[in-house]
Amino acid sequence: MAAEKKGKSTIVIKKIYVAAGHHGGAWKVALADFMTALMAFFLVMWLLGQSEQTKKAVSDYFSTPSILEYNFQNYGVEITLEKLFLDFVNEPLKAIESFLEPIDRTPNVLDFGSQKVVAAFMADQLLDIVESGQNLKIDYDGLSFDILDSHFFIKGTATPNEMFVTNTEKMKGVTTGLEDSILKVEMRLFEQSVENSDINLARLVAQERVEIFVNKIKAQLESNTVDVVPVFKVAIKEGYTQGQSRPNGLIHIEIKQKPIKSNGEPYRKLDTVFGKPENNVDVYQNFVKQITKSKKESEAEAAEEAEQKAEQKAKYKSDAQ
Repeated sequence: MAAEKKGKSTIVIKKIYVAAGHHGGAWKVALADFMTALMAFFLVMWLLGQSEQTKKAVSDYFSTPSILEYNFQNYGVEITLEKLFLDFVNEPLKAIESFLEPIDRTPNVLDFGSQKVVAAFMADQLLDIVESGQNLKIDYDGLSFDILDSHFFIKGTATPNEMFVTNTEKMKGVTTGLEDSILKVEMRLFEQSVENSDINLARLVAQERVEIFVNKIKAQLESNTVDVVPVFKVAIKEGYTQGQSRPNGLIHIEIKQKPIKSNGEPYRKLDTVFGKPENNVDVYQNFVKQITKSKKESEAEAAEEAEQKAEQKAKYKSDAQ
């Protein structure tokens, strides 16, 4: 037994501990915190010396969501996916920038690139004025819509009513950020809308109304590249009999892109690539299906949808009259 034990070697594990320098590595953490605080201090001092415009720009950057966040929050997943797809196809570099760029407080509705985003934006801004979006028309180069005059003026007069200021503020969200566009305001009135069905009075009221409305819109515009065109029309309402309630008039508004921007670049058209979403599939599957759908099917659906909108618009106008 002693011989067996004698033949075995003994393994000795020697642990060597090397002491760290003074205070260990804690000084690195303290230095990092100090440098961060110092950088924040210098940034604050730099901001204090900047102009009010620069201060506002920095404030807006940190207080507003990015365009991507804004789209998801306001227009939903399906519409935002369509906009992103169109952005990457048409303006890939601008699309990448938009991931971090804060949303403009007064966006140009004609720069959205997607007809569906424009429709959703209009619904957000003018839901109480443009009823149900039935009389909202969006084309590749702009949009048009009708508003009942009762939202702005006392019936049969050019006197603004109590809702005038509130509703023109809502219009501000659509018109203020416009650039390189043509804004047409057409005041439509019936002879029977004014007292005694006086055609001369009706023309005077319509003219005064469009001047008041256009002046308010012009005061809200941020760009001088927008051409505002005022128009008024007076007509006889068919089928109207004496003693009936005076018919309402309409304010018809068209916003169209100019073919070329003031910087010489062509305007990006308002596109659409998706059809109606299906509720029985998830968002991603629906997204893929809509992109791969044949052009012929999409055009057929678009034609059918346009026909339905035309019927709804005719019914809306008939009910309004």
